[in-house]
Amino acid sequence: MTSTQAASAPAASATGVPAESRRRLGVPAVTVMIIAASAPLTVLAGGVTTAFAVTGVIGVPLSYLLLGVVLAVFAVGYAAMSRYVVNAGAFYAYVAQGLGRPLGVGASLVALVSYNAMQIGIYGLFGFTVSSQLSTWFGITVPWWVAVLVGIVVVGVLGVNRVDLSAKVLGVLVALEFVVVIVFDVASFVVAPEGQSVAALDPANLFVPGIGAVLAFGIAAFMGFESAAIYGEESKDPKRTVARATYLAVGIIAIFYMISSWALTVGIGPSAVIGESATQGPDLVFGFLSAHLGQIVADLGHVLFITSLFAALVSFHNAVARYFYSLGREGVLPAALGRVRARSGAPMVGSLTQSVLAVIVIAAFAVAGASWVPPEGLPVELFPVLTLFSWLTNAGALGLVLLMAVVSVAVIGFFRRRAADAGIWARVVAPALAALALTTVLVLIIVNFNVLLTSDPTAPPTATTFILPAIVIVPGFVGIVWGLVLRRRRPRLYAQIGHGAEKAPLEP
Repeated sequence: MTSTQAASAPAASATGVPAESRRRLGVPAVTVMIIAASAPLTVLAGGVTTAFAVTGVIGVPLSYLLLGVVLAVFAVGYAAMSRYVVNAGAFYAYVAQGLGRPLGVGASLVALVSYNAMQIGIYGLFGFTVSSQLSTWFGITVPWWVAVLVGIVVVGVLGVNRVDLSAKVLGVLVALEFVVVIVFDVASFVVAPEGQSVAALDPANLFVPGIGAVLAFGIAAFMGFESAAIYGEESKDPKRTVARATYLAVGIIAIFYMISSWALTVGIGPSAVIGESATQGPDLVFGFLSAHLGQIVADLGHVLFITSLFAALVSFHNAVARYFYSLGREGVLPAALGRVRARSGAPMVGSLTQSVLAVIVIAAFAVAGASWVPPEGLPVELFPVLTLFSWLTNAGALGLVLLMAVVSVAVIGFFRRRAADAGIWARVVAPALAALALTTVLVLIIVNFNVLLTSDPTAPPTATTFILPAIVIVPGFVGIVWGLVLRRRRPRLYAQIGHGAEKAPLEP
């Protein structure tokens, strides 16, 4: 190649794929990926009704706004640091550059376990819902795990193709979700059996003894909002895209969930919503749609409930694949994980690894479910919801809140050692406030963890109450030790941790 040709050749990214060919995502696309992970219809039908039923607190809607403020404050430092650190490892890279490489490796394993737990856990609810609806609509009996295996294949295909293809698919699904939820909201305010009550927005109805459990339930609705930085290397303008998408997603999620959960209290009635949520669960939303808008709308809602779960699966799958990729290319995990697909630039080996892990976990739960004895009064079909979904998603949420608290401290450490144009609010004050608030939420999750698993405040703790948090926390300590081992045995590799790599091998 001549010097002239070299000068005009496309610049290569750390993946070995021309950088501009990977930078396909703008602010709308990244925002959609974030909102898809939070699954709006799933939150309304499942998360909100469960929060009402378990906590008995009418102020649930206001909690979403409060948590939105907390996460917006977190996003200040997070977004400021994203302008200087562009890495598919996101949390891993931020902690490594802010608090040191050993802690960064520890954070990487916590993130990897947490995102995998969220993604694989959602398959439990997905499999149950698909199986249940096939039986209701067509009289077809399909085991929940068969539906999950089909889902894994489809999600995996999207995972090894261009990331903007996933964004387009998710964009359509999320738009349809919003339409259905907005229709539900409007109908609720029109029906209003007890009038246009604002009781759910009264602070006096939130700041009560059950607020800890409310916040513990509520934070799960936002999980995935922090994933914008994961797509930094594939964003058209990472210094602006990540920050704008994060702020936009937090604002949309907080306001939309507040309004929709408030609409639920108005549509059912403030005096009845807690009791009806406990009795009907997710069917409360679809029953309302059927009663007031017709069965066709309710059936459409059920379809979109399934696609909502599918959208979350795709979003979390992409996040996991990019964590595998980032850790593989830097040598923290086997280098093969850093390979990408030449045609799409997607982290192919990371994507396939996540799919294989999902199959293994699903197989284990399918075998366990064959001999599962349900709690008294509950159908055996609920096995994947009460175990796989409940156990793994709550454990994953705990891990991600822990990581956000640590990242807040890392932001302060990063800017303390680096001259930057960010002001003291972004460098110190906002991250410190976020660390304090997120640590408080983390403690509330741990204290209420058994409630999250059982949906019963009176249930005694079981082994899972302690094992599941350990599954996401212990890898952090293992990672720290591994980071120290790398520092002693492989200093050149250690020096690169959290800073990307020059090139990764390609797969055809």
